Amino acid sequence: MTVAALLVLAGGTYLMRLLPLLLHDRVALSARTVRLVELGAVGLLVALVATGTWFEGDAFAGWARPAGVAVAAGALAVRVPFVLVVVLAAATTAGLRLAGIP
Repeated sequence: MTVAALLVLAGGTYLMRLLPLLLHDRVALSARTVRLVELGAVGLLVALVATGTWFEGDAFAGWARPAGVAVAAGALAVRVPFVLVVVLAAATTAGLRLAGIP
């Protein structure tokens, strides 16, 4: 059963990557449709970041993780290089956890 599910998922993923290449010249989407798809992708990413920031499983993740994400957002706002953004966020989260803040 698991192998069949993995094969179906792999095939679906492959088709999702292949179809735009095959249908690029045959299907024209309106500008509004393209914009809605782009907004949908952004909405999904925001939801993923929000749930990953605030929750661990079905419980609150603690204050250290949201503080690290806030530091990362601030660093991105002032155009800090991405590697440094990751280091600052990780150091903030680790420092707060070391200080006893979950």
